[in-house]
Amino acid sequence: MTEHRTDSVDDELQRELDAALGDMSLQDLVAAEDGQAPGGKSGDTAVRRGTVVAIQRDDIFVDLGGRSEGLLSSDQFRDEPLPAVGDTVEVVIDGYDESEGLLQLSREGAVQAATWENIEEGQVVEARVTGHNKGGLELVAGGIKAFMPVSQIERFRVEELDPYVNQKIECVVIEVDRREERVILSHRELLERQAEEAARKLWESIEPGQTVTGVVRNIMPYGAFVDLGGADGLLHVSDMSHGRVEDPSSVVQEGQQLKLMVLKADKDERKISLGLKQILADPWDGVEGKYPADDIVTGRITRLMDFGAFVELEPGVEGLIPISEFTFERRIRHPEEIVSSGDTVKVRVLKVEPDRRRIGLSLKRVGDDPWLGASVRFPKAGITEGIVTRIADFGAFVELAKGVEGLAHISELAHEHVRAVGDVVQEGQSVRVKVLEVDEDRRRISLSIKQAAATAPAADEGPTAPAPPKRKRRKPLKGGLDGGTSFADLLG
Repeated sequence: MTEHRTDSVDDELQRELDAALGDMSLQDLVAAEDGQAPGGKSGDTAVRRGTVVAIQRDDIFVDLGGRSEGLLSSDQFRDEPLPAVGDTVEVVIDGYDESEGLLQLSREGAVQAATWENIEEGQVVEARVTGHNKGGLELVAGGIKAFMPVSQIERFRVEELDPYVNQKIECVVIEVDRREERVILSHRELLERQAEEAARKLWESIEPGQTVTGVVRNIMPYGAFVDLGGADGLLHVSDMSHGRVEDPSSVVQEGQQLKLMVLKADKDERKISLGLKQILADPWDGVEGKYPADDIVTGRITRLMDFGAFVELEPGVEGLIPISEFTFERRIRHPEEIVSSGDTVKVRVLKVEPDRRRIGLSLKRVGDDPWLGASVRFPKAGITEGIVTRIADFGAFVELAKGVEGLAHISELAHEHVRAVGDVVQEGQSVRVKVLEVDEDRRRISLSIKQAAATAPAADEGPTAPAPPKRKRRKPLKGGLDGGTSFADLLG
């Protein structure tokens, strides 16, 4: 017979037990919960005879006569054959389950005595939860009443105890006091034993590149911790999807079971890095066939940068609209002048480089190209008008039509020497220009302001007559005429 050992329960658990039990024995506590006076017995200790009316898995339903029906666990017959429907059994009433409307039954005699004789601290037993109080769960293990403090139910804090009632739980015997007829059980102890064993096996076998299964335990802004059954691994947000993930909870949820790849396993630091996208198909496979050059496709603006905007064509596949490909109408300094993050846009595919995971896109080339027919609308040597859109050290850009700009080089601004472009023209100014060259393919037009000015009529004189051609100096004529004498002088 094993006596109660005061060192079998740690100080914190002992304080919890004292708070829950006080000076009462377990039987006193159960009796108090049932409304009986301390010192009494829980339930009716008289042996009753009943008839087995049904058997469902481990539950044996016994009719005690009248409208009384009780529930007897099959573990009461560990060393004996189970009764069959119609058999008569002798039982003791342990209590009453109001939620189910059933009496809780057990067998008296040799089985109970044998259980008391064999029960030991550290032993794993199966117990049925018969009820609960503010301190924990009331159970029956092999006919013996037992108690499980709240802190010993799970590895996490348990708030609701009702769901445990009538459930069978495997647990560890952590205290036996035969004199007080008190048995303390712990389900948490068993879980921790199992976790330690699982962790040992996990760390012995885990290697990078393995595919494992885990359950999402909790989600953080930078990723999710996944329980692999013995150890937690981190699924970083960058490894959740081939696409950009702003919020990890949009991809995974707590309690979700996932198949993952082990990316890194540091056995010394006990750290595991996991990947979800690594076991998914690569969206860049076959991307050239899905997005051929010159096709018009739809995507979503994901990021705006100084040099352009990124467009998600599908999760994991992004293309770039360079800042020069937003509009023909004007030069912009930042993409936010045209689009916003989250906008859905139609774009034309310019170039696909799957090896570099790059796709060049254009927003301005989706509609009509204003450069088509530019050489006809602005023929070489023609005179036209435009607006100076911007000036640079080397010249002035002049908009001839929406989306079509030409350049008047600094040398073509005026007949006089020009020190600075701003000395001659200003942004927004309307100017007359002469078309010098047109290259539609390269989208370039060379212009001249000074040559257009030379052909412009004076404002108060109307059209100017062409200047007479200069005479060429003739050679001296024979017969005594020198170069300064004209035929008119000679005849005059």
